[in-house]
Amino acid sequence: MPKATFFNLPEAKRQHIIELALAEFAENDFDQASISRIVARAGIAKGSFYQYFENKEDLHAYLLALGAEAKAQFLKDNPPDPQMGTFAYIRWLSQAGIVFELERPQLSQIAYRAVRSGTLPKEMQALAKAGSTSFFRQLVEQGQAHGDIDATLDPDLAAFFFNVIFNELGSYLIHRLQQGDGGANGRSLFETPEAAHLFNQALHILASGLGAKEPT
Repeated sequence: MPKATFFNLPEAKRQHIIELALAEFAENDFDQASISRIVARAGIAKGSFYQYFENKEDLHAYLLALGAEAKAQFLKDNPPDPQMGTFAYIRWLSQAGIVFELERPQLSQIAYRAVRSGTLPKEMQALAKAGSTSFFRQLVEQGQAHGDIDATLDPDLAAFFFNVIFNELGSYLIHRLQQGDGGANGRSLFETPEAAHLFNQALHILASGLGAKEPT
């Protein structure tokens, strides 16, 4: 995370550096992103950068954290209908993610690049895994209590399936629809008809396998 000297900068200068860093990491995978380009565009000495951040990994982790915070706040500011069922909630959550991507494309692109290239920091990987596991376990338990998810299913196993599918689905769609292209084209991947069709199929598979069955 940034050093105290970074937060002591004037607001305008600090935001300018962040904007330049966002653009650099959104347009390039981690290995290709250049601190030299960022400082040159910011008009500061390279030595000054290391007064603000430990290294490139530190800056990258900070940008990812900004993205996670921004998305969490976005979801908090745009809450779902509390009466919707489990699978409707999953659809809402995914659609809200698309809206966030369109509103904050650079933050979203940085996260996608980190996932695709395997450069998500280990600490963030651990936190994301723990948070995701807890979230889906709670989702399954609520779904079973409300009759949306088969009550005979083991909740940990059902949560595992949710977790695996939704943690991998975005990366899968990126690879399938872009064939490894960087994708910084200013338009949402998940806005395409093919992506919507694939997502609907994934949700159908989940609902068919995990949803509560009608009595026969």
